[in-house]
Amino acid sequence: MRPVIPYVTAALLFGLGVYGVLRRRNAVLVLMAVELMLNAVNLVLVTADTTVRAALPHSGQVFALFVIVLAAAEIGVGLAIVLQLYRLRASVTVDDVPLTEHEPTATGESASPAPEGATR
Repeated sequence: MRPVIPYVTAALLFGLGVYGVLRRRNAVLVLMAVELMLNAVNLVLVTADTTVRAALPHSGQVFALFVIVLAAAEIGVGLAIVLQLYRLRASVTVDDVPLTEHEPTATGESASPAPEGATR
């Protein structure tokens, strides 16, 4: 078997996953793009295991199994975060996710941070 075809396929899958992570705004589609990248890594590991004679037998397949377990855990935690985000914001777009935490004021609105050197 020529290892070029699986390597090129894995590179295309990984590139498609990177494009999906960088361009998509929906959190579920971003998680799917991450899964594409993990599957590309699995393809490289299994192909390298079958083409390279290593000292440890089936080492690429064992690493691929670990990547599959990692992907399952990532999807479980990621979907839980996306569901909680949808419950709070009624949207799963990545652009709407607040990255900083604001202190609430007495009226319930978020206060803007004080400028440097200002006293309250």
